[in-house]
Amino acid sequence: MGVGRCLVLPWRCVVVLCLRLLFLVPAGVPVRSGDATFPKAMDNVTVRQGESAILRCTVDNRVTRVAWLNRSTILYAGNDKWSIDDRVVIVSNTKTEYSIKIFNVDIYDEGPYTCSVQTDNHPKTSRVHLIVQVPPQIINISRDITVNEGSSVTLLCLAFGRPEPTVTWRHLSSKDLSC
Repeated sequence: MGVGRCLVLPWRCVVVLCLRLLFLVPAGVPVRSGDATFPKAMDNVTVRQGESAILRCTVDNRVTRVAWLNRSTILYAGNDKWSIDDRVVIVSNTKTEYSIKIFNVDIYDEGPYTCSVQTDNHPKTSRVHLIVQVPPQIINISRDITVNEGSSVTLLCLAFGRPEPTVTWRHLSSKDLSC
């Protein structure tokens, strides 16, 4: 991006510059995940909707800069909070761990999170995937219905949840109802 373009679209130059600085990646340097010299973040974190999730990234004393990102959104860069979401807080920024906590997790929080670190002038990233489970709920079920023996009947039970719930029907006879 040349200087002439920065005069026409100054906001674009600022965005590109911020992203290069924030992602700790010099232009043209590939970022590798799962490098043997960089301990990985957790593979997956599974929590129920409404609970809290802690995303951990193991670091060592060679790390000079750290950041947590969600998709293309910067959550934290070091101790500086970039996210406007009050539910996201830094839990640990030590010589061995860089962790964030997301309170009251919702389905929209599900997805990839990236821990980006700068070590010995080499940028590295590690990914963790947040999985949000939603307890099953029945949202629509057929009302009581009386039919003649031998007639067809259609019963409806609509339920949702994550993972998707399995609906099982059971016939209750008069024997099952007596105490």
